[in-house]
Amino acid sequence: MGLGLPEWPEIGYVVIATVKRVESYGAYVGLDEFDGKEGLLHISEISSRWVRNIRNHVRPGQKVVLQVLRTDQSKEQVDLSLRRVSKDEKRKKLEEWKKARKAETLLTQAAHDLKTDVDALYNTEGSKIVDHYGSLYEGLEASSKNGVSALLESGVSEKVAQVLSEIAKEKIVFKGVTIQGVIEMTSLSNSGVEEIKMAFFDASEVADEYDSSINITTLGAPKYRIMLTADDYKKAELALDKTVSSIRDNWEKVEGSFNYTRD
Repeated sequence: MGLGLPEWPEIGYVVIATVKRVESYGAYVGLDEFDGKEGLLHISEISSRWVRNIRNHVRPGQKVVLQVLRTDQSKEQVDLSLRRVSKDEKRKKLEEWKKARKAETLLTQAAHDLKTDVDALYNTEGSKIVDHYGSLYEGLEASSKNGVSALLESGVSEKVAQVLSEIAKEKIVFKGVTIQGVIEMTSLSNSGVEEIKMAFFDASEVADEYDSSINITTLGAPKYRIMLTADDYKKAELALDKTVSSIRDNWEKVEGSFNYTRD
């Protein structure tokens, strides 16, 4: 469907494609995000090494992540490359594509429930979500977490926001990632227990700022286990780093010791 994308991909754009047929000189592919427009993956752009048999690298029906080298709209021709796409670009593109497909499916369901055309719904409401959040999926993910208000913020009508939010909450499930470490803290102050409580309270506010949840349990004073849960590993690591830094900064004002070990 390719909601919100231009009619033709631009040079340098990374695309998802399906191999349609394979010739001795290259493979013809359909561009999944651009209404199946056809492109050519020349044999010289398959690998940085010599390709003896092209069919050992691509086959009909295979999904591939490619980079656009040239686009000639007058000839309806798109030249593509496989060898210029890094592993990281491939991973990110596949993740982005899967999310985009899911978002389109949810928007289609909403259009059905609202008895309207999906393209019309995107043009009138979905595009507002994209403008506000950067992508349709990001907006739906936000509404799954925070409810209707997340969509109302983007300017979507209340009726559409309600339907989309209900669908998003049902279909977008957060498993989350949990990481942990051990903090050892001692205080020579008579109010050491209260100081520890305040340091942990401040840390929970920091965790909230980084869209994560925190759980601190005692392992028997002076040791405490700190656990951070976030949507993905990168966010969890950042949140854990920030919360531990917050506790450490607070403890610098206290006469005592501080030690942190990452599990």
